[in-house]
Amino acid sequence: MSKAFVDSTLNALCEIDIVINTQEKSLFRYHSIGAGGDQSSGFDLEAERIFFRHLHHLGTIDSEESGLMGVGEKRIILDPIDGSDNICSLFPYYGASIALQQCNKTVAAVVCNFATKMCFVRYENYLYRTQLDDITCKTEIVLHPYSKIGLFEKSQDHLGFAKILVENGLKYRSPGAIALSLSYAHYVDYVLFLGTIRNYDIEAGLFLCKDLHCFIDENMVLVSKKRETFEKIFALFAHFKGSQ
Repeated sequence: MSKAFVDSTLNALCEIDIVINTQEKSLFRYHSIGAGGDQSSGFDLEAERIFFRHLHHLGTIDSEESGLMGVGEKRIILDPIDGSDNICSLFPYYGASIALQQCNKTVAAVVCNFATKMCFVRYENYLYRTQLDDITCKTEIVLHPYSKIGLFEKSQDHLGFAKILVENGLKYRSPGAIALSLSYAHYVDYVLFLGTIRNYDIEAGLFLCKDLHCFIDENMVLVSKKRETFEKIFALFAHFKGSQ
């Protein structure tokens, strides 16, 4: 089942990639507020339609745009376009986040960066990356030892703590797509998200990171491949919150 999910998801991503590259004007238009609370773009809605066609036979789809669609015991948590504002601004950091759940437990996940055509995949004992232009080629994901930066999503809403990170030598970028940032956690120094957390944003990304140091509560996600970095950021944040 997990392999069927991954194969169907990769096929959907390849089709969506072709649509994205047309840059048709209608895709840039914004529509109504979706189930996740954000305004849906044409990119979001078209990607959702393609995902539904490829995945609905595998279970119920819970999409950020339309909510629950289809029927089935298994559930697919879907963010059709992660980084909608980025794609509409032609900023090359946008993708899709897809997780398969069985008995309320995630068992497979795919996160794609459409801008680079790179896909991150985890199911059973497999953790690898592949490219949309050759999904048969698989490269094992291993820890990158030379990372210099972390990824701090929503840093603009937390400037006080962002300043503390910099003062403590913890450089960061804030590219604006949390699922995609989580998928790079094996490569960067850390991934931090502060704010309202939705399953659409994190379910697939966190599953990709399950072998790393992870913390999650209702307002924070912290992931790092290094225990020292993980504990340092966690302690800094606890002190920061305690001083407010």
